Amino acid sequence: MQPSKHTALILKDWNYTVGEIETPVPGKGELLIKVQTAALNPADWKIPKYKLERLVKLPAILGSDIAGDVEKVGEGVSGFEVGDRVFCTGENWKDRGGYQQYVLIKADIIEKIPDNLSYDEAATLPLAIATAYSGLYAQLPHGIGLVAPANKDGYKKYTEIPIVIIGGASAVGQAVIQLAKLSGFSPIITTASLANEEVLKGIGATHVLDRNLPPAAAVATITTIAAKPILHVYDAICSGSTQQLAMDILSDEGRAAFPTPIITAKSSKKVYTAQVFAAARAPFNYEIFKELYHEKLYGWLEKGLIVPNRYEVLPGGLKGVEGGLKRLEADAISRLKLLVHPQETA
Repeated sequence: MQPSKHTALILKDWNYTVGEIETPVPGKGELLIKVQTAALNPADWKIPKYKLERLVKLPAILGSDIAGDVEKVGEGVSGFEVGDRVFCTGENWKDRGGYQQYVLIKADIIEKIPDNLSYDEAATLPLAIATAYSGLYAQLPHGIGLVAPANKDGYKKYTEIPIVIIGGASAVGQAVIQLAKLSGFSPIITTASLANEEVLKGIGATHVLDRNLPPAAAVATITTIAAKPILHVYDAICSGSTQQLAMDILSDEGRAAFPTPIITAKSSKKVYTAQVFAAARAPFNYEIFKELYHEKLYGWLEKGLIVPNRYEVLPGGLKGVEGGLKRLEADAISRLKLLVHPQETA
């Protein structure tokens, strides 16, 4: 039975605190999810550190990656029942983030977890897939406007066309590599630590270049491998230097996707940039995401065409979040998602 209150990690006065809040009742078109696993993301330390008032109104509950069970079904919802294992992104940063034991989610952009995935594995995927998918398949200026592989006209459409992913070992980078493979791109060129070369080739990269290559050498090597104009680049890192590398790699009329609100790089060529915003229900994402969640993603996961990230579960439930965010801020994580189990909060 649905509890009257539950535990949440609440952002107040730009500091996190664990407290109790009322458990909401799902309205029309909504599901109440019992959160089994939530994943940490860089935004969760950047928002309080830089007091990003344009993104959140305090008090807020963050947490963009959610996996759990359907606890209660709202009016008008079909296709889901109590007990279904599901995963999704948090809908907003007010009261629908994953850093709590129960969360309301709209039922139209949510996916069931296949039997071959655990809650923890599923929780590594939602935001990474959303960010990758929007950046590749939403239209400019939010994405680079490719035809999505969930669409029958987009599956394997881009054969013998090169694509470059900067930061392939990041969660978003790994998602982009796998989606690029479903789209048919070849070669799929990425930069990363060479310690991750075997893993990245295993999920679809054809070439892995050392992320520490000097920019001029990286551009020359990538241009040689591509052997064709490079019209598609996804920068999963979005530092000033990687943004500039992306612009330098692009040929005339090329397009680069940047999941960041600030693009500083310049180019003398005629190129187009996309500022990626991964909100599933944003107007520019909604139709392509409905197509993904309702028709294709479950099958891709079940068949292993999209695979989860490595992960580490932090102890203490929601009380483990702050320590994990410090590790993310210190850039002490490589090809790893940090997870918490909200139900284990003491």
